[in-house]
Amino acid sequence: MTDVADDTTAPRGATVSPATSTTQAPVAGRASARPAARVAGGRRGPGPAWRKRAEIIFFVAPALLLFLFFVVWPIVKAVQFSLYRWKGFGPLVDFVGLRNYVSVLQNDVFTDALQHNLTIVVFSILIQLPLGLAIALLLNRRLWGQGVLRTIIFVPYVLAEVIAGVVWFQLLQPQYGVIDSVLGVVGLEGPPQGWLGTPDRALIAVIAVLTWKYLGLAVILFLAGLQGVPEELYEASQLDGASWWQTQRRITIPLLGPTVRTWAFLSMIGSLQLFDMVWILTKGGPANATNTMVTFLVTEGTKRQNFGIASAASVILFVVALAFALLYQRFVMRRDTHDPAPRKKATR
Repeated sequence: MTDVADDTTAPRGATVSPATSTTQAPVAGRASARPAARVAGGRRGPGPAWRKRAEIIFFVAPALLLFLFFVVWPIVKAVQFSLYRWKGFGPLVDFVGLRNYVSVLQNDVFTDALQHNLTIVVFSILIQLPLGLAIALLLNRRLWGQGVLRTIIFVPYVLAEVIAGVVWFQLLQPQYGVIDSVLGVVGLEGPPQGWLGTPDRALIAVIAVLTWKYLGLAVILFLAGLQGVPEELYEASQLDGASWWQTQRRITIPLLGPTVRTWAFLSMIGSLQLFDMVWILTKGGPANATNTMVTFLVTEGTKRQNFGIASAASVILFVVALAFALLYQRFVMRRDTHDPAPRKKATR
């Protein structure tokens, strides 16, 4: 019986190199593998990455087009109008550069309006934050008629600003308003010219109406945040003998921090852009005592036909709101997005 290795024996007189016998097989294998790889990879269809990109473009493109048309394009046009003295008719020919911005910043009415916006921002947070938090903590407990109370508190927020403004305008009238009648029952008197007609009291009345209108949003957000607090923490605090106030101060309020900061951001931006409620109640009066930046630019644009001044005021308002938003995101909400865990360096 012959061995298989005998079949590969070289004939007589022939020499076989060991190096040749060991290297020719892999070379042949590579040569045969390359054409196969080329044939297999010659026709490639759309891969998962391209399909995913196409899906993203398909769903994002409509929203992006709407954003460009209704947000970016109006901002660009407002910047363009702010560089001209324009009454709203005819082409833009009277180029004035930055003079409209200088006129707006030197206008005492606009600077007072900016102060009114900042005052509304501060008092909205100082009043609505503790009041909304207290009501949310109360409604988070098991009470009789809990759902009805939540509805009553949230109803003012879902009302249209026009309806709420007209109702409060009637209630605050000195002749037939309910507010002065209630004050008269307890022996107090309202201002002779009414709450909305007295420069010293008009802004206070506007802040009170805004608190009534937007307190429901704070309560609902805080209630939603309270639902995320684990019950195990409350049980552990009871076992440790902590009081109710200690539990709220050490557990509830710290864990409610992200919700509070989000609400404060929404309240701040809304106060800077406040228009409808003030316009319905006072139209910025009396004697510009309740003017805001938006009512100023609307008055300049619609009543005085100074569209260049109004556009410059709108651009300044945009810059102020953007600066507040960026600073708030940078210094206040950074802790909610910052990853405390250090990233490990990749090891080779």
